[in-house]
Amino acid sequence: MTIRPSARAAIASVTDPGSFAELPVPPGESAPDGPLAWSGYDDSRERAAQRTGEDESVVIGTALVDGHPATLISFEFGFLGGSLGHRTGDRIEAAYTHARTHRLPLVSLIATGGSRMQEGMLALTQLQRAARQSALTRAAGLPQIAVLRDPTTGGGWATLGAGADVVLALPGAQVGFAGSRVRPADADPAAYTAEGQYAAGHVDAVVPAAELPATLAAWLRVFAAPRSPEAVAPPAALADVPLPPTGWDAVRQARRPGRPHAPQYLDAYFDLRLPLSGDRAGGTDPGMLCGFGLRQGGAVAYAAQCGTATRPAGYRTAARVIRLADRLGIPVLTLVDTPGAANDAAAEHAGAGAAIADTFAVLASATVPVTTLLIGEGGSGGALALAAPGNTWVTPDSYFSVIAPELAAAILKRPPEAAPATADQLRIRPQDLVDLGVARGIVPLEEPKG
Repeated sequence: MTIRPSARAAIASVTDPGSFAELPVPPGESAPDGPLAWSGYDDSRERAAQRTGEDESVVIGTALVDGHPATLISFEFGFLGGSLGHRTGDRIEAAYTHARTHRLPLVSLIATGGSRMQEGMLALTQLQRAARQSALTRAAGLPQIAVLRDPTTGGGWATLGAGADVVLALPGAQVGFAGSRVRPADADPAAYTAEGQYAAGHVDAVVPAAELPATLAAWLRVFAAPRSPEAVAPPAALADVPLPPTGWDAVRQARRPGRPHAPQYLDAYFDLRLPLSGDRAGGTDPGMLCGFGLRQGGAVAYAAQCGTATRPAGYRTAARVIRLADRLGIPVLTLVDTPGAANDAAAEHAGAGAAIADTFAVLASATVPVTTLLIGEGGSGGALALAAPGNTWVTPDSYFSVIAPELAAAILKRPPEAAPATADQLRIRPQDLVDLGVARGIVPLEEPKG
């Protein structure tokens, strides 16, 4: 038999001792055995209350997480499987309302089997209430973090869980819209796990229980940090190389083995960074690093290409993060480094064109300042989609081109050996990009620390 932590134990595991204050429970009455007069429903509720010490399937309140205040919703799975009924919806709405009134982030510690059968459609409509509260909180510019405990299924996953801005999951947790008793008999069980949902781009991180308090605190720290109304400064260059004398030299420098890539730039730039993973549409791209972090005490969002052909899931993940940053008022840093968008059949089937178009659109419409640094190859529209109009900088070992010089030569029906001369004609060197007004400037070399 699986022993699951209670709602209050889950709260205690991630909050500062003695800081939890329960919110008042909304008053409510119900007819005998509920709205459907389901025989024995009142008795079931009474037994659940005696077993758990709770009178409903969620506990709501406020607490400090490493000193950072938050509103919490914690599910009590021992109370009728953590199911959602009308009184559950009352409490969820009260928690969200409190979060908005007091400008607090909302953290959901979820463990639920779904909607409560004994209340029928009235129980199912609580999902609409939860979705509306989430939407109102999103519109208010407040972050929502979900922690997926075991199990997180049904409407709880499809609203509070998957609808959160940051989705963390405990290892081995059962996660999926379909609960264990209603899945197809031949369904792959791995698809209904935290790990499976992470691999499919629906969960940002699988976090061991021992690391959850620190991870949650780090996210709240970033979301509570000051955010600059001005564009952040671009990172300094990490490679001590001269400006390329020719266009082909620019290509060779950007393609050389051992050149610094996005992970090195992000590590040098941020004091703390927290990754977000997945496009929430079934895909991930390891060649696109996205998330939020702290830079000199201020919050900054980032989306960074890693030198590979960017896949549709990568663009969708970047767009997702930039939209979240825009909603929270957090400036954005993008790092451009790709030979181009992935152009294989799988990428086309996955909607490469639509994903790139959406990335262009989200950058064009962002109300927060965006800073871009070209750190390597800038291959065509697949690179330009992530570049901030009017605030793109370049490193000495980078180039930006309408298309790779080899492909440009082929399109112009030139022999392969004409690629270097074509690179010169394209004016793709860092200094050319500045002269053309494509880039604002060439960043200097990072000064040695200490």
